[in-house]
Amino acid sequence: MRIKSLFILLVTILLTIVFTQNTDKVNFVFLWTSFNISKLILMIGAGLFAFILGVLVGRPKRIKKINGDTFDNNFEKRNHGTLSDHDKDYIN
Repeated sequence: MRIKSLFILLVTILLTIVFTQNTDKVNFVFLWTSFNISKLILMIGAGLFAFILGVLVGRPKRIKKINGDTFDNNFEKRNHGTLSDHDKDYIN
């Protein structure tokens, strides 16, 4: 097994242990309402919310198109070492 697979397995086992130990009910206050909810449901909901937020924030940027022209905001990907023929003639 690879180290990544072992790490995922270990984290999964630890999360399962934590979730099974926290099944009692707690009083949860949200804005102006108060209700009893299981810690398990609350922790899973918070984890899913954090995962979705992380996916949305961490996704790559989209390329902008204005009037049919494509503008890439990521200048590091462009190859700066090439010159056009016009630029080469100007330098020489």
